[in-house]
Amino acid sequence: MPTSIADALDSVRQRIAAAAARSGRPAEAVTLVAVSKTFPPAAVAEAVAAGQRVFGENKVQEGLEKIPLLPADLEWHLIGHLQSNKIRKALPLFHWIETVDSLERARQIDRVASELSCRPRILLQVNIGNDDAKYGYAPDALRADFEDLVALPHLDVRGLMTILPIESDPTRTRAHFARLCTLRGELESRGGRPLPELSMGMSQDYEMAIEEGATLVRVGSAIFGGR
Repeated sequence: MPTSIADALDSVRQRIAAAAARSGRPAEAVTLVAVSKTFPPAAVAEAVAAGQRVFGENKVQEGLEKIPLLPADLEWHLIGHLQSNKIRKALPLFHWIETVDSLERARQIDRVASELSCRPRILLQVNIGNDDAKYGYAPDALRADFEDLVALPHLDVRGLMTILPIESDPTRTRAHFARLCTLRGELESRGGRPLPELSMGMSQDYEMAIEEGATLVRVGSAIFGGR
């Protein structure tokens, strides 16, 4: 068993590389987002010392407290639901907003981004597992809004993201990942523009997600330990 964050990171990276190879891709095709939510800046600093540069946080307020204490050249992803009253605080902190789940929220982000002269990278969150406990677009609703979403001038729409329900049958988990990949391809064809990123997979299933096409995996407990 890994005994430190550095050891855990090394193990996760090796497993990412093996899963990427099984999907016919190099390890560099998959970005590891180390989910540091609830862990102190010292734990993030330990991961940075082991070479990790990309991190994810769930809450804007935690990012406000943590990010300024860490190196300025790290890349930060907001992977939790973004409330409208937190947009103005979130955009200067986070390079990626992975959880845009409505046209209304996208328009709000676009308006604030215009005022702040920034262009955040955006992922559109899809509730591909149809889980009432999860945020995200229903696939048909995303199809209906897609042209309006990608037309927003201050958002760089880069792809799709999902958080899956916990399934007892791993074949169902794999099917959800495959459906998100298929939806991405459909939207690319309709929109005539690339959507290069698929953010899917967490500590319990990131290898399967990579095998089904994930380009970003969000791994927390397998790196930092239990919360």
